[in-house]
Amino acid sequence: MSETGFDKKYYQKKTGKKYKAEPFLFHKHKGEYKAEPYNPNEDGGEYRLARAKGGRSEKPIRKTTTGKGANYRKTKSGAGMTAKGVRAYRAANPGSKLKTAVTGKVKKGSKAANRRKSYCARSAGQLRNSSAKTKNDPNSRIRQARRRWKC
Repeated sequence: MSETGFDKKYYQKKTGKKYKAEPFLFHKHKGEYKAEPYNPNEDGGEYRLARAKGGRSEKPIRKTTTGKGANYRKTKSGAGMTAKGVRAYRAANPGSKLKTAVTGKVKKGSKAANRRKSYCARSAGQLRNSSAKTKNDPNSRIRQARRRWKC
């Protein structure tokens, strides 16, 4: 694999050109590759290069838990992100499907019920792999979040 996440031999076979190890982004368009030079000063350049490399490039949001600009809940109020924090994250990362916690009553087998079930399974693994102090502390962030999700 090359530094941009594409197979060099496949690129050569498809385009008939030798691969140059320059920072180019290759887009498959109608069965052929189109090369686009990488410009880090261009808007979203770093994000697009990271996506081309096959990695995740998320733009961070402020991890505040107090005041009007709070994007995360305090531990005592259930940990996790606030609705405002989710909106901020989605604005910073277009195409994101992040949603707030499922906290209400849900019908069995509904999308929300399945999201809850999935979160509970994932967070059980996080809890299992955490330190003994966190496991036994009823006020740890993971336990508070699980309580908020009704796990």
